[in-house]
Amino acid sequence: MRVFLDANILFSAAKSNGAVRELLVRLRAAGHILCADEYVLAEARRNLERKGAEAVTDFARLRDEIDLAPFRPTELPQRAAAALPEKDQPVLAAAIRLRCDVLVTGDRTHFGKLFGTTIEGVVIHSPRSLAEAVLD
Repeated sequence: MRVFLDANILFSAAKSNGAVRELLVRLRAAGHILCADEYVLAEARRNLERKGAEAVTDFARLRDEIDLAPFRPTELPQRAAAALPEKDQPVLAAAIRLRCDVLVTGDRTHFGKLFGTTIEGVVIHSPRSLAEAVLD
């Protein structure tokens, strides 16, 4: 399974040796492919530089463990575009473009209403719901 990681997932996994990092370790160990693009990578890097510069080394290590794609602007289907703010649309668009099975995000404010739904073949999950669906 291909799992697209939102910027907040990358940030959390780099900043703390907690549940999100453990989720990514377990997903990789189970043979799943972790994916991201330059858009989410840049956002995670900016946030780490502001809020957790000590985690930059862990971030670089994490970056080496994911399938990283260049950013390419891609339009979303109208229904999906209407459900998300403009700044979050490239995240879902990249997951679709990269043919991911899952988008995992901790952004309940913008993606929460989409948790559990499938858009263009991509199921949107919180870290907890993904762990429950795939690893338990």
